[in-house]
Amino acid sequence: MNGEIKMSVSSMTRSGDKKAVYVLFQDGDKSAEYSLPGCGLIRNKGFSEDELKSLKEYMDNEQDSIYAMAKGVNPIKALMGKNS
Repeated sequence: MNGEIKMSVSSMTRSGDKKAVYVLFQDGDKSAEYSLPGCGLIRNKGFSEDELKSLKEYMDNEQDSIYAMAKGVNPIKALMGKNS
């Protein structure tokens, strides 16, 4: 990882009967998407196993702040490219 990782957080959504948040990490051409709860890896393009482990540890440690970010996301404003 080059230290320029970008993280995007979805708004709170539903997955079946449970609330879910999706987190996308990008580093150049590499990307990895996770879901909360559970920090499940959905897809990976280019990150090594060690990098994925670090991203998962970050998500495990920062779940509360990630959920807080998700609650602040306004999907309509995000779609239109405006800050929430």
